[in-house]
Amino acid sequence: MSECQLDPEILARMSQHASIVGYRNQRPVHGHRLFMACGARLVGNVTCGDQVSIWFNAVVRGDVNSITIGDQTNIQDNAVIHGTYERYSTTIGSQVSIGHGATVHGAVIKDRVLVGMQAVIMDGASIGQGSVIGAGAVIRQGHDIPPYSLVVGAPATVKRALTVAESDAYTAAYLRYLFYVSGFDYPDTRTSN
Repeated sequence: MSECQLDPEILARMSQHASIVGYRNQRPVHGHRLFMACGARLVGNVTCGDQVSIWFNAVVRGDVNSITIGDQTNIQDNAVIHGTYERYSTTIGSQVSIGHGATVHGAVIKDRVLVGMQAVIMDGASIGQGSVIGAGAVIRQGHDIPPYSLVVGAPATVKRALTVAESDAYTAAYLRYLFYVSGFDYPDTRTSN
């Protein structure tokens, strides 16, 4: 499987049924090669790095606080990314996979993390680099997860530490999403930032 091979001059590849919407005079900004599938939404004070992909019906809603997403990160189908008014912004690092239906609310996720399907990460939580958050896990408000942790349950607990090799194997999911982008025939778009 190879990394996607989009034209380096293309700034975005977007479905006509995706949207980038301003809120209170703040408009999302993005890096090179943004991908947005049908129903994907970027709203307000959102900053995306290079090669970010927002998948079917995912919502990244920077209306009440800022959201920052690092390079090569994917926000999968039906995920919700939000913050808390005047309290918690959301920061998601590079090479992160946010699984189908997951919610990240006012939290910090470091680089190279896999967040499983339907997981919930609450206000003020911090997820250390290289961690894997299991499907359906609920990370409580203010909870700090150490780097290279395997986290499961509701409420979530650290099941064990991961080796670097284990973490790399799980978190390499981001590479598949870079590849998946190349299969869509959405038009190449120059969005104004």
